[in-house]
Amino acid sequence: MVKLKYSICCGLDVHKNVIVATIVITNKDGISEYKQKSFSTINSDIQKFHCWLIENNCYHVCMESTGKYWIPIFNYLENDIDVCLTHPKYVKAIKGKKTDKKDSKWIADLY
Repeated sequence: MVKLKYSICCGLDVHKNVIVATIVITNKDGISEYKQKSFSTINSDIQKFHCWLIENNCYHVCMESTGKYWIPIFNYLENDIDVCLTHPKYVKAIKGKKTDKKDSKWIADLY
């Protein structure tokens, strides 16, 4: 069994125009519940994303440091949220049919 670091955390798949977020909530029995939502990358939606995290008691976020698209999200969240940037090679999903939702869920599960 994998030891959990956080019982509530979020994985992000960040693109130029969209943030795909998956919050994973794991109970004491090790059963996980997932909440997924997409947000645009305009400032007002980044603010909505931040509020969504707080509403779900999620204070730990992990995202890939690809391109430059992670920077505004990091800058907005860093005062209230523990933001982890990771190199893409460490969170690369298994080859196959990849989607943004699957990628964000994979990052949340790894984190």
